[in-house]
Amino acid sequence: MTLDIIKILKDVNFTEYEAKAYLTLLEKSPLSGYAISLNSGVPRSKIYEVLGGLVDRGEIMVSHENPALYTPLPPNELINLKKRKAESSLEVAEEALENYSYVSLNRENIWNITGYEPILNRTKEAIKEATGRILLEIWSEDAQELKEELQAAAKRGVEILIVSYGDLVFDFAQVHQHDASEEITNEYGGRWIVLSADDREVVAGILSLGKDSRAAWTMHPGLVMPITEVIIHDLYIYEMMKKHREILESSFGPNLIELRNRFKFNSSGYSVAAKLGLIK
Repeated sequence: MTLDIIKILKDVNFTEYEAKAYLTLLEKSPLSGYAISLNSGVPRSKIYEVLGGLVDRGEIMVSHENPALYTPLPPNELINLKKRKAESSLEVAEEALENYSYVSLNRENIWNITGYEPILNRTKEAIKEATGRILLEIWSEDAQELKEELQAAAKRGVEILIVSYGDLVFDFAQVHQHDASEEITNEYGGRWIVLSADDREVVAGILSLGKDSRAAWTMHPGLVMPITEVIIHDLYIYEMMKKHREILESSFGPNLIELRNRFKFNSSGYSVAAKLGLIK
């Protein structure tokens, strides 16, 4: 009986005594409570309490004779039992907590999220909760990480509009490729994400710094409104360029590059990551 196996069983809600009793029965069964105590090291004063708990959970079985004999549920059946119970408990908890999902949030707070995966996970949850419209600005490689959730939202009838930096084909969404994708990537030295779900909550931040990626998540109306408008503004530009590209580019250069140069932070652009002191 190794300590590693006992630790594994403790991780799936066995006590140490329960783990020892169960492993003893796997090695040899059926056994009486006295024999289990003798072979497992579980004190006699505790053994019947321990065995009673395992019987109640269906993890071992007991015979109706005197003395009673015990036998374990086979390991594969035990694991399946644990999985079913865990899934059932999580479903009950999800249903019970559903009404609190947004009630518990303070709409005045702005929450900081650090790390690529946590940012995407928070974005996925916002997408799952959306019922009306999703607006998203994102680089094509990062958009692939959200494809499953976005597709499921589209099937629910949610309208999805995406401003993509780089080629992106999602047949379930309205995708508008930003004309200056390459210039913006070079200018800012990184990739960002801006999501507005139902004009009610936003996730916005930098995605290209790995574990140092930073984003803000909020339902604060004072931020939701202008951040949502930023995405809508880019959609305006896309529609204007589609209809009047020749006129606009004759005034402001290819992909409106002269306008971009006019309003750059400095003549050579800047790296967001460097400006924030995240990289040198």
